[in-house]
This record gives sequence, C-alpha cells and structure tokens, in this order.
Amino acid sequence: MTPTPASPRQVTPIPDGWAFAPVELPAALWEDVAAAGERVTVPHTWNAVDGQAGGEYRRGRSTYARLVEADGTGAETWVEFEGVSSSAEVYLDGELLARHDGGYSTFRVDLTDRLGEGAGTLVVVVDNAANDHVYPQQADFTFYGGIYRDVRLVTVGPTHFALDEHGGPGLTVTPALDGDRADVALSARVVDADARATAVRFTVDGEATVTVPVADGEAAATLAIERVRRWHGLRDPHLYTARAELLAGEAVLDVVALRFGCREFAVDPQRGFLLNGEEYPLRGVSRHQDHEGVGNAITEAMKQKDLALLKELGATTVRLAHYQHDQSFYDLCDEAGIVVWAEIPQITVFLPGATDNARAQLVELIVQNRHHASIVTWGLSNEITLAGAGEDVLAAHRELNELAHELDPTRLTAMAHLFLLETEHPLVTVPDVMSYNLYFGWYVGEAADNDTWLDDFHAARPDVAIGLSEYGADANPRFQSAEPAKGDYTEGYQALYHEHMLTMIEQRPWLWATHVWNLADFGSAGRDEGGVAGRNQKGLVSFDRTLKKDAFYLYKAAWSREPFVHVAGRRRAERVEDVTEVVVYSNQSSVSLLVDGVEHATVEGRRAFRFQVPLTGEHQVTARSGGLVDTVVLHKVDEIPEAMVMPTTTIANWFDDVEPTERDGFFSIRDTLGDIKQSEDGARLIATVLEALSTTRGEVGRGVEIPPAMQAIVDRMSVEKLLQQAGGVPAEQVETLNAQLNTIAK
Repeated sequence: MTPTPASPRQVTPIPDGWAFAPVELPAALWEDVAAAGERVTVPHTWNAVDGQAGGEYRRGRSTYARLVEADGTGAETWVEFEGVSSSAEVYLDGELLARHDGGYSTFRVDLTDRLGEGAGTLVVVVDNAANDHVYPQQADFTFYGGIYRDVRLVTVGPTHFALDEHGGPGLTVTPALDGDRADVALSARVVDADARATAVRFTVDGEATVTVPVADGEAAATLAIERVRRWHGLRDPHLYTARAELLAGEAVLDVVALRFGCREFAVDPQRGFLLNGEEYPLRGVSRHQDHEGVGNAITEAMKQKDLALLKELGATTVRLAHYQHDQSFYDLCDEAGIVVWAEIPQITVFLPGATDNARAQLVELIVQNRHHASIVTWGLSNEITLAGAGEDVLAAHRELNELAHELDPTRLTAMAHLFLLETEHPLVTVPDVMSYNLYFGWYVGEAADNDTWLDDFHAARPDVAIGLSEYGADANPRFQSAEPAKGDYTEGYQALYHEHMLTMIEQRPWLWATHVWNLADFGSAGRDEGGVAGRNQKGLVSFDRTLKKDAFYLYKAAWSREPFVHVAGRRRAERVEDVTEVVVYSNQSSVSLLVDGVEHATVEGRRAFRFQVPLTGEHQVTARSGGLVDTVVLHKVDEIPEAMVMPTTTIANWFDDVEPTERDGFFSIRDTLGDIKQSEDGARLIATVLEALSTTRGEVGRGVEIPPAMQAIVDRMSVEKLLQQAGGVPAEQVETLNAQLNTIAK
C-alpha cells in the first residue's frame, strides 16, 4: 500500500490554554503552573501595570505552560514564537529543547523528537532580568517581560522548506531593477529527511513561473517581470507575491509565499532620499509598540490604529524603534507605502559581553524581514555612545556593518547618534547613512540651536548625508499656558517647538530623513516628570491613542492632503487674558475665524494661522475654510485653574513672581553655568545640580559624557534657564540653590 503523502504545512495559532506563574518552574506540569499563578491568553506581559507606573517594576524569571499535541497530519511539529521578552528557555515534558536571547524576533523550536505523535506539556521560562549579555539593558523605555506576541504550532512533513534559519520564512526574494524590467532572484533551502524532493516550483503570481531541481538541499532561480510596476511609497505601494512549492513528482509537499515590492532608492548628501530616481523627502515619526494598560502585548486593532495615525499625518516614513517590530506591522507599512527604518535594540551603553547577541539580533532582523519593500535601512544602534565611544565600540559597529551588507547588499545601514557624539568621530560614518538625535530646545539650548548645529555639520561635511532620527518635546495635555515655555510640559510649548522644527526642516531638503520622537507617549519606568510617572510624553498622541495633541495637527497640516482645520488650545478653555491668541492649524491657504457666529478675521498663510480675540465671557470660536469647520468654546476667568499648571513644580510661577536675590560680586541663578564653573566652589555646586537633574531622566541619565562642543552650549545657559527647562524642581530647592550661589564670590 502506497503511503499517503504528507499535507503541506499547517499553521495553528495557540492563544488560549496557557497558564502563567511569576516563578521559575521548568519541569512543572500545566496544573502546577496554573496553581502557582493564573490562566492567561497570549499575547501576555506581566508588566502591563507596573511597567507603566514609574519606579521599580518586576524583572526576573516567570513560567508559561500549555498542553500541546501533534495533529497527526505531518511528521514534524514546531512551535513558533513571534516575540518573547527578553530571553526564553523552552521545555517539553521537562526536557530543555532550546534557548533564545532577544525579545523582539521570531524563533522556532522543533518539538518532534520529544512529542512524537502524542501530547506533552510545553513550558517556557521567560526572563527579563538585568544582565550584561542581551540587549537592551539601559534605555528610555520599559523592558516588558512575557510571551507578548503570537504563538503558533507549525506542522510539516519530513520534507519541507527550512524552519531553522534564524526564524526566517524559508524563502529569499531579491528583486533587481533595470528600467521597465525586474529580475527577481529566488532561493530556498530544503530539509529532505525522506529524500523525496525532486524540484521547487518558483512563481511570481501573474508574471512568471519556473521549476528547478533541488541540489545539495537548495533550489534557486531568477524570474523576470518584463513590465514591472514599481513600489513607489504612498503614491503606489504595489506588491507582488512570490511563491515556492516543494515538489515530489506532481505532489506538493510544502508551500511558502511572500509579498515583495520592486523599487530603487538612494541617499544623496545634497538632495536627500531618492525613490526610483525621484526626490522623495522622508518626513515622519518614530514608533514604540506599547499601549497604555497592555504594555507590549498589543492587539491587531492597536496596530491598525497606529497605522491609521501614520496615514492621517501623511507621514512618508516611520522609524520602528528601538527593536524589531511585529511582522504584521512591517506588512502594514508595505501595503501603505510608508518607508521604514528598522533596527536592533543595541542602545544607550555598549555592552562588551553582548556583541554576539547584537550580531544574532541583526541576523534575525534581516533574515526575517528582507522581503519587505518598505524597509530601506538596517539600524545598527541607537545612542550607543552615552558612556563613551572607544575602539571596542568602533570595531563592533564595523563588524555589524559588514555583516548587514553580507546578508543584504541591497539596503543601507544606518545609525542614530547621540547628540553628544562629536561630529568628527570615526563612528559617525561607519554606516552608509546616519542621523542624529537632537534635542536642542528641550533638554539643552534653544530650538534655533538645531538650525545652527545642522548647518555647521553640513558645511563642514557636505559629502556626508545627515538626518534627524529623533527630535521632540514632552507635553502633558493637562498643562496649558498663555505663555508656554521650555520645560513647562505644556501642550502649547510642544506645538511651538514643532512649529520651529517643521520650518527648519523644510528649509533643509538635504536632510535625508527626519523622524519626530514620538508618534505616541510610551512607557518608561525610570521617568517621573511632567506630572506623570513612568512615561515619556513626547508623543504626538496620548499613550492610549485617544487624544491627538495640537502638534499632531501641525504635522498633518504640513504633510497630509486631506483637507481640515483644527483650532488648537482647546484644552485651555479657561483663559485669564483680556485678549487671547487663537491658533488654527490647517493645510488650507486661507482660514476665517468666527466668534459667536460673527466673522472676526480672515488670515492667509501656511499651516499655522493666528488670531487675536477679545474675551469678555463665554465665546464660541469657529475656524472655517470653505466647508471645513472646527469649533471650541472659550471662557474668560479671573484665575488660572490649578490643574493647568504642573503640580509641585510651580517653578514657572516662582520665576515670574519671585525676584532671585542677587548680591554684588556673588553668583545667582541668573549667571551662566560657564561663569559659575570658573570658581572651584561654583564648579562643585554645578556638578551636584547636573547630577541631580540627570536622575529625573531615568536610566538614560546615568553615565553621560559630554564632549567639549556640547558642553560649550550647556555652559552658555543660565542656571535659571536650566531649572526652568528641567521642570519638576520645587521652588524651595530653587531658593536654596540661589542662596548657595549668593555665597560664592565671582
């Protein structure tokens, strides 16, 4: 009797039936884990609450368990994890089958030998504890622990496409363009336990097909698309489907399919980013994956919401930071035509013991994602020089750069440099392209310092392409002010800051890519500032994605073609001034303002339209452009509501209401850091102030080395400016510091 050929692979999601316990139980039965903890569904993280509350959160080893069984249709059973943070040990019935270090990439484990055709207890011990050999370890975001992405059982016959190649899909697709023609190179590795495979049929759906023999466990072919339709960003994100079918005679033993796009791109130091030979400015945002209340265990609906926000903005690019994102989000970017910067979590502080892990995570990132049309760069690290940039850092990045090109010669490598890194440092030009994270106007200096810094770099190194990988300012929408200022965490200051940055960027088309930090607020357990603990508030939208800050509409006005008007400052509904400024953001050329139904004024311009409106009581204020309208209600009040001012700081009010004591011949907070540091006692005092302020920024504030060029900018600031910018400093501490300075002679 001839045996029935095994069916092509079966992929079965297994979200239910899991037990979780916050202890290590590698040899436990499912019942033991459930008794020690609870039943859960995956995706799941144990830090959904404490990882967003600020301060310490639980980092350590926990256990997940589930009963699994072979489905009887294939010879091999594998389990596929799309993301386990940050290290995993996988056991079946007490036997350790695999370890995986890296919390953001797909990996698979072969259960076949232990499971056979029966059933068993799958146990995963997950560890997000601090260590020195797995990235990330120090960064401005929470390291949520858990099996936080989908898990699947994969069943295949004894002859199948490879499942053990760094979590990759088993099929490599590499298009090369020549005018209207694309030559698509396809290759696949075959596991042939029964020596049955004779050939692989490669197909580009609707275009071409070819069948080639399997030789030495591999098959490869090149198919031509004679009249190629190019993937062209937002305008035409056309995708093709490549398919590989593993054949034994006419029987199909396994099938793998991938979507891909055909496009060419380049970066020019003077013209910026070029897509298919056309100048295509990359203007967009960065994205962290977590959401309020769920951490990194996000749903498909949440991913779709983030994509919708990107599309509403009109962003042409997104930096998916600071790690590999879910495979489905890269798919969404492919479909939407949004250009992606992808990266590994080598971040903040270089770890000599983690160089192998950085290589492994880069290999997984590239092998798993090189078919995505949207991805144009592989990011090697982010702000990795916070604690210094020695020869070991340089050597490790050169090796990563070579590895990336070996795995994928079709894409560029990139790095996001800390704004403290000297521009002449050899690390700057290790990758093909690079960007800087610049925060002038928030952490240090003024917004206009961004202009000067970038112009100086471009003038000194006109042959080196530069971009902005991060820039931003924190905003808590509860905090509002008629006179927003750096460090007050108001929604108004964030909007003003971004107004400057948008204009600055438009005037410099040679910036190859710019990414606002960040699309949304995100969890950062080490932070406690701006009225909220455990959160970075630089997002254009709130952590739960329900509130769009005014700056969101500013960028929509600059990038989107969808007509709209938006009255900014709607959360500052109660105002004390007799005449108030009403700001409207719109992508229309003319906006009229109506007050209580009567036309007040019409302004022509771009993006930001400003009106002066007298306040006497309650007024309905409407912005109108053609048929587009947006309305807010404003109230004249006698006092600013306390809820609008950041609690405990009252520092802005203190500077307004209290004149710092100044003694002739002695320092005060009105003096610059540079002048004060000329005194030995002054230098010691300033050092303690800077150390104290750095701790408010969470882990990323530790171990900072400031180079001379940056120190010169910091030293030009007055202590008063520094404290205003820092925020969160109680007024009594300001008075104490000023009194101490009053005792130090100039």
